Amino acid sequence: MVIEYKRKQDFPMVKEGMVMNEKPKSNLMSPNEKRYKGIRMRKWGKWVAEIREPHKRSRIWLGSYKTAVAAARAYDTAVFYLRGPSARLNFPEQVLQDGNGGEGVGGDMSATLIRQKAAEVGARVDAELRLENTMVEKLDMNKLPEAYGL
Repeated sequence: MVIEYKRKQDFPMVKEGMVMNEKPKSNLMSPNEKRYKGIRMRKWGKWVAEIREPHKRSRIWLGSYKTAVAAARAYDTAVFYLRGPSARLNFPEQVLQDGNGGEGVGGDMSATLIRQKAAEVGARVDAELRLENTMVEKLDMNKLPEAYGL
């Protein structure tokens, strides 16, 4: 049986002994990592967040962060201030803990103030996660859990 290929994309791709019918997507995220709304990853590994202003073509830049969670929390803060309590959030349970008491929600805040609030939350989350990772690295796995008060 002879198979004729007319176009380049009709050729099956071979990778490590397997035949694949489509090109692999160049996705920098691992398959088990959750995708959050309003963020993206730069080529060099930083996570950035931005949000479109309502009824405008412009975007509000929310900052660049080391972790996806920090960028997503910054986005949540901004969308909460822009759209109010009915906004679709990545972490709905965390918004009120971030100090978003409700003043100025629903669109009556300036883009500069929203950017500032979002950056504060994102930077704090990045710092908390960095501290958490440092503490885990310092744990001595040879000690019993009781030595750490667990």
